[in-house]
Amino acid sequence: MTIVMDDVVAREARHVLQTYRRQPVTFVRGQGVRLYDAEGREYIDLLSGIGVAALGHAHTGLARAVSDQAQTLIHTSNLFFHPLQGQLAERLANLSGLPRAFFCNSGTEAVEACLKFARRYWYTKGEPRAEFVALDESFHGRTFGSLSVTSDEHYRKPFEPLLPKVTFIPTNDAGALMRAVTKNTAAIIAESVLGEGGIRPLTPAFASAINEACSKSGALFIADEVQSGLGRTGYPFYFKALGLRPHLVSIGKALGGGVPIGAALVSQEVADTISFGDHGTTYGGNLLACRAALCVLDELVGGGLLAHIGRVGQHVERRLLAIAASRPSLVKAVRGRGLMWGLDLTRDAAPVVPAALERGVVVNRTAETVVRLLPPLVITQAELDEGLDRLDAALGAVGAAA
Repeated sequence: MTIVMDDVVAREARHVLQTYRRQPVTFVRGQGVRLYDAEGREYIDLLSGIGVAALGHAHTGLARAVSDQAQTLIHTSNLFFHPLQGQLAERLANLSGLPRAFFCNSGTEAVEACLKFARRYWYTKGEPRAEFVALDESFHGRTFGSLSVTSDEHYRKPFEPLLPKVTFIPTNDAGALMRAVTKNTAAIIAESVLGEGGIRPLTPAFASAINEACSKSGALFIADEVQSGLGRTGYPFYFKALGLRPHLVSIGKALGGGVPIGAALVSQEVADTISFGDHGTTYGGNLLACRAALCVLDELVGGGLLAHIGRVGQHVERRLLAIAASRPSLVKAVRGRGLMWGLDLTRDAAPVVPAALERGVVVNRTAETVVRLLPPLVITQAELDEGLDRLDAALGAVGAAA
């Protein structure tokens, strides 16, 4: 079937709710780290669907697993047992150290579950704490609960009032954290690496302050690893690299390699306060999603992806620092870990995105001035070099046009 860009745009304009400002390209297929549009043009994908396509596109093992499961059994509901949820929960427990999992359909839903479980914990304890502490520049989702702990007024203002009693503090400000957390704080929530906030890793000193604040106040800690988890930084979960001790962890994005799935990982201390019926989902943890997630974890752990990410991540850092050094008037900072990087520019990064597309590379802009890179975890050094060369050319064009 011939796909015409103008037809796609016109049909969406008539019938799709206009909540997304899309780039003028229609992708129709992918292979590995490459995408192809309706006109047959090839692109190197350094975004992977905002960190979702962890194994790249059309991954043979993932496609085979999903196809096999679709031909066997896709969904039964959580009214019944099936063999895959327990297997996946066990694998995630081994990776995270948190023994239990609640499966849902996205990272936002996982955050929502964590917020509810934190409230439930204190209700069960007979001390109904309702306050949360979150970070400036944070992003946790767009449902009412997750939006309430997301700092950006652009997202929040049209939907207020949101959950009350949320205090935002500057990222990596240990003093502000210690002042904000009290005996009324139900939980602190923080991304291990702030994604939408401009690829900002938490510092070890701030991580230590989170542990101390929780110890002194009894507050729970929710680690949001939706974007930074499951190998993205070169670690299964970046909270471990920081020495953080979360009671709850939200994950999503890469977990299904493109098949929608999320999970709230729960400590036994919190799990002991949860009762039947406290939370639920129709689709969460269905067989298809779990089968996809098990395939992703097979590749991440048994397939050597973590070691690979460590190697190519160092190469990305060297290349990005070299690009920054060659363009000091345009690039003011390079931040990131593993295969999660941001180029912080001296101006709005929006023009870089179309300039990159023109040169056959997919990136996006976040936090206004940051070019964000979240390539598939399987990307090779040669593919990275090719993609970064194209990105460097796009930066050069934007800098020359300014």
